[in-house]
Amino acid sequence: MTGGRSRTVGWVTVVALTLAGCTAAPPAEPPPWGGPAGGLRLVAFDSCEEALRQLRAAARAVVGPWGIGPDGDTMPIVTAERGDGPAAAKDAASAPTAGFSGTTVHEAGVDEPDLVKTDGRRIVSVTRGVLSVVDPVSRRLTGRLAIDPTAGERFAGGDTSLLLHGDRALVLLPARWMVKSAAPKGRPAPDGPQARLVLVDLAGTPRILGDYRIDGSMVDARQVGATARVVVRSAPRLAFPASGRGTDAQRTAANRAVVDRATIDDWLPRYEVREGGRIATGRVDCDRVSRPAGFSGVAMVTVLSFDLGASTLGAGDPVTVAADGDTVYSSGPRLYLTNDQRRRMPLASPGGADGGTEIYQFDLTGRTPRHVASGSVPGWLINQYALSEWNGHLRVATTTGDRWGRGDRSTSGVYVLRPDGPTLTRVGQVTGLGRGERIFAVRFLGPTGYAVTFRQTDPLYAVDLRNPAAPRVTGELKINGYSSYLHPAGDGRLLGVGQEATDRGQVLGTQVSLFDVADPARPTRIARHHVARGWSDAEADPHAFLYWAPERLVVLPVSRPGVVTDRAGGEAGRAAPATGMLALRVGDDGFTVAGTIDHPPSLGDGAEWTPVRRSLVVDGVLWTVSDTGLKATAPATMRTVAWVPTT
Repeated sequence: MTGGRSRTVGWVTVVALTLAGCTAAPPAEPPPWGGPAGGLRLVAFDSCEEALRQLRAAARAVVGPWGIGPDGDTMPIVTAERGDGPAAAKDAASAPTAGFSGTTVHEAGVDEPDLVKTDGRRIVSVTRGVLSVVDPVSRRLTGRLAIDPTAGERFAGGDTSLLLHGDRALVLLPARWMVKSAAPKGRPAPDGPQARLVLVDLAGTPRILGDYRIDGSMVDARQVGATARVVVRSAPRLAFPASGRGTDAQRTAANRAVVDRATIDDWLPRYEVREGGRIATGRVDCDRVSRPAGFSGVAMVTVLSFDLGASTLGAGDPVTVAADGDTVYSSGPRLYLTNDQRRRMPLASPGGADGGTEIYQFDLTGRTPRHVASGSVPGWLINQYALSEWNGHLRVATTTGDRWGRGDRSTSGVYVLRPDGPTLTRVGQVTGLGRGERIFAVRFLGPTGYAVTFRQTDPLYAVDLRNPAAPRVTGELKINGYSSYLHPAGDGRLLGVGQEATDRGQVLGTQVSLFDVADPARPTRIARHHVARGWSDAEADPHAFLYWAPERLVVLPVSRPGVVTDRAGGEAGRAAPATGMLALRVGDDGFTVAGTIDHPPSLGDGAEWTPVRRSLVVDGVLWTVSDTGLKATAPATMRTVAWVPTT
C-alpha cells in the first residue's frame, strides 16, 4: 500500500465522489498537456445504459492486441495487479502522546495504515497474516489471531497493515487473485484480485467481528478519529482471448468484440460482507458511480467509509468513480486525490509530453466524502508529501519534463492553489528548481517548504510560502547524495534520510543528515551519518522511520550486503545481509551511534536473517518489530530487556 509505487493494470483511479453532479467554471485556456487548466467537473452518470456506453467507448479506445493497459500498451487487463487543515508546522510524526509514539505520518491526527500500532495499552502487529497483541507492561504475548496465513508474505501484492481505534483493529489485506468460476478454454478467468478488510475485537481474546471483501486491490487508507476511509481500485472483468494467433489488427478486433459484449456488471465492483455467521453480497450501483466530465476511465476506484467504533463493518457506504488517479493526501477535514495524466499520454521520449496532474478536493466532515473543488498543475508528484494544506491553501510540488532526470529538460516547482467555488485556482507559483534534476523529497512545514532534487548533487531548496501569491526560493544548499524523506526535528532542524553519492551521482549507501534550517536563506548541513553500501526501508517508506523527540533518538532499519572475510581481512565471499535497526542520538552539532538492534531468525523457515522493520516507544521502552517477534530495548543503554516471539 503506502510503502511504495508499482505498475497497475488498466487505467486506475483514486477519486471519491458524492452522488450529486459537481460543476466548475470552464478553464480560461488549456495547459500544454491538453487537460483542463482550472476546474474539473465531476458528474454522475445519467443511467446504467449511459455508464456502459461510456465505459465501453473508453475501453475500445485503448484496447490492443493483448488487452488493455495504461497508454494502450499490451498488458492484459486480467493480469493480477501489483501493489503502488492542521498547522503543518506540527511535528506529526514525533509528537508524543501519553508516553508512546505513533506511526510516522504526514499530518498530526490523520493516521495511516501500517503493520504495527500502539495506543500505549497494547501493541498490535500483523505479520504473515497473523495478528499479535503484546502487553508492553508485562512484555508478554496476550493475543494471537490467524487471519490469513498466506497474506503476510512480502511480495508484489504488498504487506498486510492495520488501523487501530479503542478495542477495534481494522486489518487491510493485500489483494489475492480469486478465481471463482471456470473460464472458457483458451481464456483467462474473468474474476480478478479481491481486497479484504477484517474488523477485529481486541477486548479479551482477539476475535473477528466482520469480514469485508470487494473486487480490486487496496490503494490506501486514512483514519481520523473512529472513521476510516479505504480506497480500492478495480479493473473490469473482461476475458480476452489468450491466443497469440493472427495479426495485431485481428487480435485487436477480437478484443474490441469482447468489450462490445461486456455488460455493466463486468465493471461494477462486487462486495461480500460476512458478519455474525451470515453472508451478504452486493454490488456498487450505477447511481453510486461518477466520472470526470469529458472523460471516462476503463477502471474504477471505490472509496469505503467505516466506523471503527461500531460493532459491525456494514457495507462500507461505497462511492465509485471511473477515471485515472494515484496519490492520496488528507489534512484531516479534507481529502485530496490526484490523477497523474502521464497515463493518458503516449509513451514518448524521455523529454516528451508531461501529462500534468489533476487534483480533487473532498470534504470529510460528513459520513460520505463530498467533492468540493478540483484543479490541476503541471508535472507529477513524488508521493503524498508533495501536497500540503495550510491556511486554506494547497501547496503542490511537482517535476515537469524528463521524469528520470537524464537530460536538461526536467525542472521542478511549487504551486499554490485555493478553492474558488468548485475550482482549485492557482494563485501563485515558483518554478525553475533543479534544472535537469527531479524531486526526491518534499516537506512543507507551516509557511516554509523544503524540496530535494537530484541527479548528481543534492540541492535542498527552502521556499517561502507566507505570501501564497508570490512564493519564492529563499535558500539553496548543494551537497552530494540526496534525501528521499525529510522529517522535522524541532528548533529549526530537519532530518533527512537517503543516499550518499559521488560527484557523478553514484550512490554509496544510506545517509542520515541533520540540517539547520532556522534561517531559510542559509540552510546548512550540520552533520551526517553514512552507512557504506547500506540501504534502508525508510528511504522509500517513512513508516519505517522513527524520531522520538523526548530522547532525541532516530531509529531506522539499515541493511548491508553480507561479506565473508579471510584472515587477512580481504573479501572471501558473500553471506547473508547484515540487517537490523540503527539508533542515533541527535546532538546539538551531530549524531552519535546509540547502538544497533537485530532479531533472531524464525525457526524452521531456513532464513539466515530477519529484517527488523519497525520501531516504536511505549513508556520509555524502545520496541522493534519483525516477522518473528518484538524486542524491548532500554534506550539509555541499548540493553535488551525482553524478547516476545510471535511465530
